[in-house]
Formats: sequence, structure tokens, C-alpha cells
Amino acid sequence: MRTYELMFVVDPRVSDEDVVTMTQEYKNMIASGGSTITAEENWGRRKLAYTIDKLNEGKYVLFYISSETGKTALPEVEHRMRQNERILRFLTVRTDEDLKRAARRQPAAGTIPAPAPAPGAEGTAPAAETGRDEEEV
Repeated sequence: MRTYELMFVVDPRVSDEDVVTMTQEYKNMIASGGSTITAEENWGRRKLAYTIDKLNEGKYVLFYISSETGKTALPEVEHRMRQNERILRFLTVRTDEDLKRAARRQPAAGTIPAPAPAPGAEGTAPAAETGRDEEEV
């Protein structure tokens, strides 16, 4: 199963009803491509990190998408978003590979990872860590 996150930023001058209609159209395109939208978040009007087309705000929408077969309509959806002048930016991220990587990095339950050796240490601890002065060595 593949999972994706699709976020897009809509021009803040677009009415809320138009954003809902646009969102519904993209949801229908995704569903017709064989994927399912597991969750949808409408973040509303937020400040942009940088100015886009002399605008400082945008309306954010986030989709969580899953596909059993691995085939999606996301390229078609992205193509339509690219052509839509009311969408300022969009980004699609495949998240299932990140989740697999994170699962592999998790240590086994109950084990504590060994501390990394100090930089420059070649098998012996520095005199300051042993509690002895360098003259005693």
C-alpha cells in the first residue's frame, strides 16, 4: 500500500464555497483513479512563508491519500493544479517509504543503544574523564 500527502495553497481571494467545490473536484479525480482519501484537513487562511504573486496569505488544504494497487491519478491531478491559476502552490509527498525507514530505525523494545565513542578517542578515555591527572599516567 502506498500513502501520499497532497497539500495545495489556494489564492485567498477565492471564496470559501469555490474552495470547497475545487476540493471536491480533486477528491473525485483521486477517487476515480483508484485511490482513497483517508483524511482531509482544511487549514483555512494562513500566512505564507514568502510572497507569491504579491500575496502574503493563502488557504491551505491537505489530503491524506492511500492506494492499494500503487496506481493513482495524482499525475493527472497535479497537471490540473498546475493549470489552475487559483492554486498558488501544491506539493505531493509519498509517505509510505518514510514510514518504512522510520520503522527500521526504531531500536528493539527494551534495548538501549550504546553511547557513541567520544571524538578523537582511540580506545582510551582522556585523562579528564578517568579522574586521574596526566602526570599519574
